[in-house]
Amino acid sequence: MNDEAKVTGRGPAKADEPIEAERPTLKTIAFMAGLGVTTVSRALKDAPEIGQATKNRVRLIAKQIGYRPNRAGVRLRTGKTNVISLVLNAQSEIMGLTSNMVYGISEVLSNTPYHLTVTPYSAENDPMQPIRYIVETGSADGIIMSRTEPDDPRVRYLTEHGIPFATHGRTEMGIEHPYHDFDNETFADMATKSLLAKGRRRIAMMGGPSPAVTYFRHLQRGFLRAIEEGNATPIAVAGIDVDTALGTIRRKTEEVMSRPNRPDGIVCCSGSTAIALVAGIEAAGLKIGHDVDLVSKQTSDVLHWFRPEIIVVNEDIRHAGRQLAQAVLRRIEGADPRELQSLSYPF
Repeated sequence: MNDEAKVTGRGPAKADEPIEAERPTLKTIAFMAGLGVTTVSRALKDAPEIGQATKNRVRLIAKQIGYRPNRAGVRLRTGKTNVISLVLNAQSEIMGLTSNMVYGISEVLSNTPYHLTVTPYSAENDPMQPIRYIVETGSADGIIMSRTEPDDPRVRYLTEHGIPFATHGRTEMGIEHPYHDFDNETFADMATKSLLAKGRRRIAMMGGPSPAVTYFRHLQRGFLRAIEEGNATPIAVAGIDVDTALGTIRRKTEEVMSRPNRPDGIVCCSGSTAIALVAGIEAAGLKIGHDVDLVSKQTSDVLHWFRPEIIVVNEDIRHAGRQLAQAVLRRIEGADPRELQSLSYPF
């Protein structure tokens, strides 16, 4: 047996058999760019002392040859993982929220050494579980998470452990932290007033699962304020919310809309829930835009195609992803969390 067979456990390579290419390294980029390895390394880290033209050339070569830093080596040298973890509830809005948020975050991370991992968890499980795992294993340098609560134990835990993070949503616990949020209070106020302007006076809201999540409180404040100002009647729809299975929402809606005291206007904060509501309304023999009006927030451009009669308010989740990624990266660099707080508004 020749030396090659002893090392690889294979026979000699055939003449036409491809030889696996070596993984590109900093030396590969340095050779191709005519630069020193140290200069290449600093250029990839966006060091301020390296000119922009040099950075652009180095990044282009790195992209063309498929260079990826050895994350194990980076961690040994710097103590960093170069990973940002997105922690999401597995029951998140199916119509564009998760994918668009990932796109937005990835757009920001693409020009950095950081990589994105998505860590889902079930609503039945403790939301602290994935957070503790990430912190205890040191598997990410920063965390992005959603569905914040007014007094959120995850925010307290990460703050106490000094872990950079940003939340999609606000808290009410007196801890300053990075966040990006949609102004749901303004949305609910505007949506309800648009129904009042159409002469609707018995109005229901399909909001969050409970006051346990902050955005539900914001929705309630805007909704009830507009109801009071418009001298209308709020109609409670028990047993369903945006986390309820769509088939159940459709069935329950049909029951509610078949009653004599049914709502004549509905505010909804989820595109997929709105589709289930429409199915239930139409199963009850009613017509959107005639017997009942529906205002819904959406995170993807679907509802206008589904039923043009739905009054649509857009929430740009890709923009939210970009804002959250920028916030957590700046927090890793040590920026004041009060400088990393932003809001989007209904449009």
